[in-house]
Parts: sequence; C-alpha cells; structure tokens
Amino acid sequence: MNIYVGNLSWNTTDDELHELFAPYGAVDSAKVIMDRETGRSRGFGFVEMSDNSAAQSAIDSLNDSQLGGRSLRVNEAKPRTNSGGGGGRGRY
Repeated sequence: MNIYVGNLSWNTTDDELHELFAPYGAVDSAKVIMDRETGRSRGFGFVEMSDNSAAQSAIDSLNDSQLGGRSLRVNEAKPRTNSGGGGGRGRY
C-alpha cells in the first residue's frame, strides 16, 4: 500500500519517515518529496508497505500524531492521474 504523509516538518528526512513507520511492519520505501528548484522539503512524503494490514494499522495509529511539532496527516495515497498538465504554450 502506498501511504501519503502530509504536514511534515521541513526538516524531516527519509530515514526519520522510515523509522516512524517501521514499528508497524516492513517498510519497502519512505520518501520525503523535495522541491526541484530549492532542494527543500515540500512538506509531504510517501511510504510504501507491502502488508496492507500493517499499513492500515500505521495509518490508524499515526494520523493526527505529532512529529517535529506538527500534526501529521496520514492516509492511503490516491493513485496518480495523468492530468496532462505541465504548462507551456498550446499548439495553434
């Protein structure tokens, strides 16, 4: 299951995110999303866990919990949709 973790402190690292979820089961990956231009955290990340029941337990336990002085928003990530965005000029 892919888990969205929002309202992260700007200082949260991938390792801290991994450690936060590890007590609930095996963490396949943990990634804090960084801004390409500034290199700073965008304040959210994603955690992947292959055991859905462990992932649900982590979501239930960690949603609204505190990390780095901030109240986390934790839920199942919505699948990405290809919105076709990206800006630029259209062709005429």
